[in-house]
Amino acid sequence: MRIVWLVLMCLLAANAVAKNQEDEIKGFVVDQTISRIGHEFYQHFTDRLRDTSPMDFNLVVVERPSARWGSLIWVEFERRMLYRSFLQPNTSQLQETAYQAADFVQEGIARQKLEQLFDDTFDMDKDEI
Repeated sequence: MRIVWLVLMCLLAANAVAKNQEDEIKGFVVDQTISRIGHEFYQHFTDRLRDTSPMDFNLVVVERPSARWGSLIWVEFERRMLYRSFLQPNTSQLQETAYQAADFVQEGIARQKLEQLFDDTFDMDKDEI
């Protein structure tokens, strides 16, 4: 009887973990840009991401405009900054810059996911470290 109860508890625990992973909605890129250049960067950035990767992650694109330096743009993945750059008001190379940023972010996400596979969380969960 104990074995049946133990197996049942393991199955319920595995089902709960699988359900929690399925409940998270993925594929969002949140736009927190302000200026026209920031919005254009966001548009080109998301177009490149959608064309080149299965969107199984969420990102936030944030902009802080500056009259002196242009706009500071950064991209966050799981509350970590993956990309940061200043955008000049010149929009001639904006699409190329956004495409390079999207490629860089994809590489960073792949690197973080690979590192998470090798994290030693036997004793503590990730939020306890």
